[in-house]
Amino acid sequence: MIRFAADENFNNDILRAVWRVEPTLDIIRVQDTEASGFSDSDLLRWLAQTSRILLTHDVNTVPRFAKELLKEGFVLPGIFLVQDSKPIAAVARDILLVASCSSPEEWINQLWYLPLA
Repeated sequence: MIRFAADENFNNDILRAVWRVEPTLDIIRVQDTEASGFSDSDLLRWLAQTSRILLTHDVNTVPRFAKELLKEGFVLPGIFLVQDSKPIAAVARDILLVASCSSPEEWINQLWYLPLA
């Protein structure tokens, strides 16, 4: 089962759209955890420890920190980057698609943009 973590700036409307279709999907909001307020680098380390795939709108800095950690040998559970301008329904649809049609192992050390198409 895929487990997600939405960073503190992630659009809650997207999360609500996902949960309307699949209320049991395992997505936590970072601000509701001990990782609230972490820097991007520390958040990525925390995600590596908790095996949660990151959902983020931070398309500018998260990829840079992720690449640095990968060079250091960290194994990241995966990152989905979402530009703010993307339609809520399309992003929610693809989160649901990823969750229902793939396994966590497929996303290890991967950075992908949503929506996928």
